[in-house]
Amino acid sequence: MRGISMDQSLSIILKTFEKADEMNAHALAAIVLDAGGRVKAFLKQDGASLMRFEIARGKAFAALALHRSSRMVLQKSREKPPFMDTMREIADGPIFLEAGGQIIRDEHGEVIGAIGVTGDVNEVDDICAIAGIRGAGLMSDECFDEKRQKELNIKNGPPIVDPRK
Repeated sequence: MRGISMDQSLSIILKTFEKADEMNAHALAAIVLDAGGRVKAFLKQDGASLMRFEIARGKAFAALALHRSSRMVLQKSREKPPFMDTMREIADGPIFLEAGGQIIRDEHGEVIGAIGVTGDVNEVDDICAIAGIRGAGLMSDECFDEKRQKELNIKNGPPIVDPRK
C-alpha cells in the first residue's frame, strides 16, 4: 500500500479551498488523514470558527472507519443506530456523524487516506472535498464507474448538489 504524501495532502487542502472560493463558501477547515487515521495535514481558512479541527478530523475518521463518505456513515447510523453506537465506543478516533468526509484513493482504488471538510453546509463541504481530491490528481469514490465501484465495495448515495442554488 502506498501512503499519501505531505505534498499530496497539502495540495488536496489547497484545491479544496480553491473550490470553496469559487463557490463563495463560508470559511472552511480541512484535514487529511493517512490510511491509518493519523493527521497528515490540517489548514483552517481565516474566519473559520473554533473546533473546526475536531469536527473535520471526526468527519475524515468516520469515512476511514467504514471506507465510505461520512455522508454514507451518517446514513448507516440512521439505519442501524446500535451498530454505530457500538462502533463509536470501540473506535480509536473520533467519529463525527455529519457529511463532509471523503475517502481518498489512488488510481487503483486503494484507500490512501481521507479528507474532512467543515465550515459550510454539508453539501458544499462535500463538493469542495471531492474537488480537492480530484484537483490533486487522486480519486474520490465518485471517480469510479459503477462496475469498479462494485468491485471496490464503494457505497455511494445520490449525487451531491449545492442546496444554495
